[in-house]
Amino acid sequence: MTATSSLSTGTTRDSAKLALADGTVVEGVALGTRGLTGGELCFNTSMTGYQEIMTDPSYWGQLMMMTQPHIGNYGASAEDMEADEPMIEGFIIRDYPRRHSNTQADETLEQFMQRFGLVGIAGVDTRALVRHVRDKGVMNAVISSDELSGETLVQKAKDWPSMAGHELASKVTVEEPYTFCEGSGPRIAVYDFGVKKNILRSFRRRGCTVKVVPGPTDLSAVLDWNPDGLFFSNGPGDPRPMDGAIETVSDAIDTGLPIFGICLGHQLMALAEGFDVYKMHVGHRGANHPVKNLDTEQVEVTTQNHGFVVDLESIDPEVARVTHVNLNDDTIEGLRFKQFAGMSLQYHPEASPGPHDSHYHFDAFVELVAEERDVAVPEEEAERIPAVASA
Repeated sequence: MTATSSLSTGTTRDSAKLALADGTVVEGVALGTRGLTGGELCFNTSMTGYQEIMTDPSYWGQLMMMTQPHIGNYGASAEDMEADEPMIEGFIIRDYPRRHSNTQADETLEQFMQRFGLVGIAGVDTRALVRHVRDKGVMNAVISSDELSGETLVQKAKDWPSMAGHELASKVTVEEPYTFCEGSGPRIAVYDFGVKKNILRSFRRRGCTVKVVPGPTDLSAVLDWNPDGLFFSNGPGDPRPMDGAIETVSDAIDTGLPIFGICLGHQLMALAEGFDVYKMHVGHRGANHPVKNLDTEQVEVTTQNHGFVVDLESIDPEVARVTHVNLNDDTIEGLRFKQFAGMSLQYHPEASPGPHDSHYHFDAFVELVAEERDVAVPEEEAERIPAVASA
């Protein structure tokens, strides 16, 4: 596979190669910082939001390939960060536009990548590569703008550590607890396994006081803060080896506090209740996945980013019921727990830049907390987003 691109930003374009562990090698041009990087190769079908994707902590250690051909056409902005820096290991696109058009942009995409030392490649047929990965399954790969042979790069991809079986949340969790915001509503303690900023903003819009704590924080220290509800965040890696986090969730269930989990947090809640989780063939990554709410019969267009999923066959109907399913492959997207006040979602209701179909889940959780803890919910907040359905 070989492809070229007519990109130009007034700088010299060096050659680059992308090599997959199965022996596939494609040539393109270097984007961002020159060098070599590697990781699990995954793809995202979103048409916008490339900067939010690049800075999503759930993508830590992965190579991100975008299916949208034109990436970089609106530059990069400090307003579009989901973390303080990029979390991906490398970036793969088809065409990098000659110039961006966005009055709110602070810099070009390439300047953003160079500022953070992010290696990338452009000028490759990303859609052909996506079809290849969908057939073969996710695999490791490397990007290089160094003078290395394809054979050498393929071997490096084969030798790159696999994501399966590895706990990675500790790579992205906050080092010290901090208060994100203070409001007149419920007090929510957020266990940070790689939490996105828009999740925290979503609680702030609903008038909550939010305290963020590192993933390994002892539950007793969190309870000393007297929270009204507990939230377990998204994050990277395999949840199955996270014994400490699973034990924390199990202990949290015993407190009787309302609990909400998203993505990795959803999987940890399932594991704590004795369900199984498995690694998917390619995973779900994009902003256009249809999910059916089984309670309302409504279909939501959702943003997703996960390579692991809860096993339907392992769910005990006496312990939890399925509330949401993916209409593409019938995988589990949401659970409501029967033996404690808990809800969890595999997808991302805080989606930024969108879609916004699923924002109502934050309302549902805040209302659950208010009911269980007898606390007031602010009637109006300046940034509040109205619910569009009932959970």
